[in-house]
Amino acid sequence: MIFKDNSVFSTEVLRIEGENVLFINFLGADFVPSLINSPDLMARVIDILSSNRNVSRMVFVQYKNYNFNFEQLKMLNEISEFYDYLMKKENILSSKKLSFFKDSQRAFNFISNFLVNYLKKDPVFAFKILKEEINFVENFDEKYYTFLETILLKMENLSLIKKIKPLLEDPSYKGRSIYSKIFYPEIIPNFVFTRLVSKIPEEAEIVDEYKIGNDFDESSVTIIKDKENARYLYHLSPPEYSLKEAHQILLNSAKQVLAEHKPTTEEFNDFERTRQVFFNVARDLLKDLSSSQNIFLSFSELDVLASILVRHTIGFGILEIILQDENVQDILINSPTSASPIFIKHNKFDECSSNIFVSYEDVESWAAKFRMLSGRALDEAHPILDCSLNLEKASARVAIVQNPLSSSGISYSLRRHRDKPWTLPLFMKNKTLNGLAAGLLSFLIDGARTILVAGTRSSGKTSLLGSLMLEIMPKYRVITVEDTLELPIKSLKKLGYDVLSMKVRSALTGETNEVSAEEGIRASLRLGDSALIVGEIRSEEAKALYEAMRVGALANVVAGTIHGASPYGVFDRVVNDLKVPITSFKATDCILVLNPIKTPGGLQSVRRLLQISEVRKHWTEDPLEEGGFIDLMKYDVEKDILLPSDDLINGDSEIIKSVASRVKGWAGNWDAVWNNILLRQKMKEELIFLAEKTQNKDFLEAEFVVKANNSFHEISEKVRKETGDSSEDIFSLWKEWLEKEARKFNLK
Repeated sequence: MIFKDNSVFSTEVLRIEGENVLFINFLGADFVPSLINSPDLMARVIDILSSNRNVSRMVFVQYKNYNFNFEQLKMLNEISEFYDYLMKKENILSSKKLSFFKDSQRAFNFISNFLVNYLKKDPVFAFKILKEEINFVENFDEKYYTFLETILLKMENLSLIKKIKPLLEDPSYKGRSIYSKIFYPEIIPNFVFTRLVSKIPEEAEIVDEYKIGNDFDESSVTIIKDKENARYLYHLSPPEYSLKEAHQILLNSAKQVLAEHKPTTEEFNDFERTRQVFFNVARDLLKDLSSSQNIFLSFSELDVLASILVRHTIGFGILEIILQDENVQDILINSPTSASPIFIKHNKFDECSSNIFVSYEDVESWAAKFRMLSGRALDEAHPILDCSLNLEKASARVAIVQNPLSSSGISYSLRRHRDKPWTLPLFMKNKTLNGLAAGLLSFLIDGARTILVAGTRSSGKTSLLGSLMLEIMPKYRVITVEDTLELPIKSLKKLGYDVLSMKVRSALTGETNEVSAEEGIRASLRLGDSALIVGEIRSEEAKALYEAMRVGALANVVAGTIHGASPYGVFDRVVNDLKVPITSFKATDCILVLNPIKTPGGLQSVRRLLQISEVRKHWTEDPLEEGGFIDLMKYDVEKDILLPSDDLINGDSEIIKSVASRVKGWAGNWDAVWNNILLRQKMKEELIFLAEKTQNKDFLEAEFVVKANNSFHEISEKVRKETGDSSEDIFSLWKEWLEKEARKFNLK
């Protein structure tokens, strides 16, 4: 904030996101501005407000900015208006007014003292002495008494007095300390724009507390339950909001220097490297500034300040801190952002409000960076942007809407991805699916089936699809087609997978230089035998995908996600909305339906796999009426578990029979096929047992799960060659391998 007049108490009013914000300059003042501690400051602010009635927010600008919201300003404005009413409209100090009272001199002394020394400086004390004066004159001056009663009645209607009146008899509030219940500001470091409400609501219950980040850049999260709010409160305390004043000054100076460099599109193409370069530059700059200002910084303090500086210059500010929290699923930022807090979808506490109010400056800055990161437009002609944010410690899918679609400004929705890919054992651990379902899905992936993962938004479709990719044998090539990169490609490559990732044009955006999803899928058909994974089926690419399924051009598993709440819902979307012919739709082998389930109280939801349905091929018009969908497994809400259908138990599955027909010893032998599914179930359950026994969750993570799957395939091949298909022998040898690996793992 730059003031035209640099003197203390100079003011500027700026129009920000539909509200007028009053900035009062305290830079260079030899005191910290406080309405709580300073009666003269309170009086001065009330005078300033009398000339700025239309402001809805006020900021004291110093090395920290102190933000006061509309409700707090309303109380001060009412005092100002009340003062003007008494002085100008009632003219209560006029000789004509005072002449009606018996003791006009007493009335003059009290009223002038009340107005000049107390009303604006200490309205609560003014209220107290007004009541005392009324009690004193009650019996000897009826006109004066009646006049003061009128003033008291008006004063009792002031918001400030209403708020504080219940506390007046509380002995713990002495002097001006009572104002701490009202005029606590949101404190914002001068080098950031986003506001954090630091005060915890009264009578709220703290239900959880934990740390996020690392040892040298750690933030605190407190989950609070307010009885008056159905949502929990996600209360964040980042390190930059509690720095020493000397460190605040350093960061403010350093940010002004770094702000002169505007990152180019080329720099954002290699974002991680650019951040590291900026970190080194920031560290050197802070070191030089601290030396010139005689401020000592330890190595750890230097690293913390450099990280904060990078976060609030080239980075994404408060978003980066929230994304460090593994419990966060979604971050929702609604416009106008300064008037509405960030909302958080939390793993444990579901929908939460927060103490975070994002500034207009931040949302505009982030939008510019996302445009550069994605290479896509975001303007009035293209008001929607889908892209990805990949940081060192977290990644997210980002959806942005702006004018004219979002009439009140830019809004964001971020879906946080897990730091490591989801695995089937991890889904078993949190009860999204059970061991039998995991064994069946593993069997279907090995059988090179075509699978659609359906569900509503936030149901976990992409996460489940990512876990299914880990069941593909690493010897096969995998091609992914996505408009917004969400699948765990980087992790798969680190695990030794041969993955080709294709980024295509979003169906939600206009024309760009990107290839359409339909062309991307057709291109994959010319790239040889591969598994094809489509991030989400949205539009015309559905026809090309089903073309690939029908001709079996990829000779391996084909899978993707689609919005739909049931197998018939998927059919309706694919055939009626996306215009895929019915004969082509029947190339789908299985539909998995994944959706959130509400808890009995309705305040929380859990993700559950509700159906594994097979698509039969005999129907012609309507799969629902003609028995085209057969459930292999279905969710029992009372037992909170997926149960196998009679068709699965009895071996009445055309898809599984089709897989078995291609394996020596399985054709016509349901027991051998069923035992293989159960074998896969036992393996997944054994990993969970090992993780619980050793208290080591790494046994459920992608690296170890892929290694366990590879071992299973190698042992299975060996046993089949030597003794035939024996599930008992395979599991025995695999368990020996597992115990050996576990010992090696624990020695690390």
